[in-house]
Amino acid sequence: MSKIVLFDGTDLSHFTQLDGTPAKWKVENGYMTVEHGNIVSKETYGDAHIHVEWMEPQMPPEAHGTQWNGNSGVYIQGCYELQVLDSYGIEPPKDDDCGAIYGIQAPRVNACKPALEWQTYDIYLRTARMEDDRVIEPAIVTILQNGQVIHNNLVLPRHTPGGVYEKVVAEGPLLLQDHGQAVSYRNIWIETL
Repeated sequence: MSKIVLFDGTDLSHFTQLDGTPAKWKVENGYMTVEHGNIVSKETYGDAHIHVEWMEPQMPPEAHGTQWNGNSGVYIQGCYELQVLDSYGIEPPKDDDCGAIYGIQAPRVNACKPALEWQTYDIYLRTARMEDDRVIEPAIVTILQNGQVIHNNLVLPRHTPGGVYEKVVAEGPLLLQDHGQAVSYRNIWIETL
């Protein structure tokens, strides 16, 4: 096992824009804030424990419960979107709310904190087993949000749209999504398994 710290609060040296140019998100006070497009890690990984912390911005009341309420995403291996959204208090959560694998599976529980509070994802990934470009066994994830299990041994039957790849991969980078809202991130690391 080895641990790769992708963001320690000081700089974006482990990330680039999708086109390979330096990442352009704002870094201050130990965190980075979404702006200027998606960013992707230079490092790739297969089986891993991924840790990400994020904070939702305070959005206007009319945005509550919509996709315009602090929308971002953590793309596991660049191909499976774990939704980041201000879904605090929304019951039952749907497959496009915070904690969902976008369009595939809603979280088992709504584990969201209110906007302006730091939250965590701990993602345990067993990557897809591949033979050439063919999936032999799909990826499986267990995900904790703020210490609560929101997915337990969830089989990922396909990729989700909008990532680095429009297919399932055995190894890929971490992508953080710019969806037009000022979501902040800190303390991001990957422990390969």
